[in-house]
Amino acid sequence: MNGRGWLCLMLIGLVGVLVFGALIGAAEEPRTSENDEQVRLFFQRHPEADANGDGVLTLEEGRAWQAKQQAANRPEPAHADVVYGPYERNVLDLWLAEGEGPRPLAVYIHGGGWVGGDKSSLATGTLTKLLAAGISVAAVNYRYSTIQPFPAPMTDAGRAIQFLRYHAEEYGLDPERVAAFGGSAGATTSMWLAFHGDLADPENEDPVLRQSTRLTCIAPSSGPISLEIPVTTEWLGASITTHPALAKMFGVTDPAQFDEPEVKALMAEASPINHLTADDPPVYAGYGLPTTPPGPDATANQVAHSGVYGVHLKQAMDALGIECILHCPDLQTPDPDPYGDMVAFFKAKLFPDQQQ
Repeated sequence: MNGRGWLCLMLIGLVGVLVFGALIGAAEEPRTSENDEQVRLFFQRHPEADANGDGVLTLEEGRAWQAKQQAANRPEPAHADVVYGPYERNVLDLWLAEGEGPRPLAVYIHGGGWVGGDKSSLATGTLTKLLAAGISVAAVNYRYSTIQPFPAPMTDAGRAIQFLRYHAEEYGLDPERVAAFGGSAGATTSMWLAFHGDLADPENEDPVLRQSTRLTCIAPSSGPISLEIPVTTEWLGASITTHPALAKMFGVTDPAQFDEPEVKALMAEASPINHLTADDPPVYAGYGLPTTPPGPDATANQVAHSGVYGVHLKQAMDALGIECILHCPDLQTPDPDPYGDMVAFFKAKLFPDQQQ
């Protein structure tokens, strides 16, 4: 297994995991490297994040270290806080890569359980590697589900892609070469947009909404592919409703509402796997947790980010003949990864004429 590819995706996912960790803290003991596998893995990768030097990394220490790292040596966007829609959080940052002709674009969709997070969580290292590869990068904010529940977070991210396509000539972008990536909720949103039917509305009076939301490729990290209770319970031995963000995503205020037909329909519609068809784009996926079901005593974090989702995603994509590269920490002999990391995967898909 190529460690670089998995680590790249794991770190993208950990940004989302660490961002919304505070949401879970009220219901569980504080997350540290001693009781949480993803915080442990993060600590293993970044021991310098232990601010007080006590040998235990807390979630808050990890978040503070991440924020500091994102600010260090980060290139300024060519266009900051660009308004792409009518709502307060409909803003994006755009970095323009150098190169001849219109540039392909990679769109970062942040994690945070759809209730937190920000476009600033885009990893500086990932950003600079993409720019060096000749790929322009956009980082997108969207309405939280606490502002407007599903499908608003997904359709906002879709509108950002439509906006960038509509202004492609102005920004020097190639509207035919667009990728997406993100961790946790951002991963699920990326997959939802990649697998869902095109949101383009050719007759809409808003010219932005006439644009396509289809993607060339995606690189999701640690994202649930299903939000349906029966499905996740069968796969994981635990219900995804243990995660507090889920109720907010569907406007649920009483657990009994999860049994209502209207909510069940919304959860099915929000599940990326339900939209997968043979014409969907290739995927470079990574999960920081293993592919063994976490079981009924699992934490909300383990249920939301289990590598089991990756196994089912790959099985479904393999059955349809769609390329799916999967990295999980316990996969000792995965299918060969011809790319090595996410950026190389994007280069191969966004610059097909340059491949041997």
